[in-house]
Amino acid sequence: MRDATVRTWKWTRGQYERLVEAEVLGPEERVELLGGDLIVKEPQQSSHATSILLVQHALDAAFGPGWAVRSQMPLALDDDSEPEPDISVVAGGPRDYRDAHPSHPALVVEVALSRLAYDRDDKGSRYARAGIADYWIVNILEQRLEVYREPVPDEAAPAGWRYRRTFTLGPGERISPLAAPGAAVSVADLLP
Repeated sequence: MRDATVRTWKWTRGQYERLVEAEVLGPEERVELLGGDLIVKEPQQSSHATSILLVQHALDAAFGPGWAVRSQMPLALDDDSEPEPDISVVAGGPRDYRDAHPSHPALVVEVALSRLAYDRDDKGSRYARAGIADYWIVNILEQRLEVYREPVPDEAAPAGWRYRRTFTLGPGERISPLAAPGAAVSVADLLP
């Protein structure tokens, strides 16, 4: 008997968007495209949902006019990734993205409860590969903010990229987004 090689189908962003347009995938499916794979999104526990709202509120205040703080909306990263991060901050206003999802966010934030390693490694590598200069993870379990900056190539990383500079902040500390250096966001304001 011959061993059959198991093959998987890798989706492109165009194919994924056609599935959504044809209503094969609806909002209740809770999936996102990452590296050609359809990934089931993390369930929304109360603390996760609360933190998303807190991050959105804090970043609205930090960035102000001329920026759109988007909650769980798609980003067109590349041909095989269209993630829906918990929060992304993009230049402009809501109507600027009527015809296409944004592709160059100034900041991406994931709120992690049960998938911390996935957000650090897999998503972090994809965001670094896309050139996102500022990536944050609100680590609910440890009540910390993890900050990732300076994307660099790294063959050992899942998508071939990683962040060179990483640091962690506690509830008593503040951070300035790279794209809003005059703002100071309290880490405590991001935590549930």
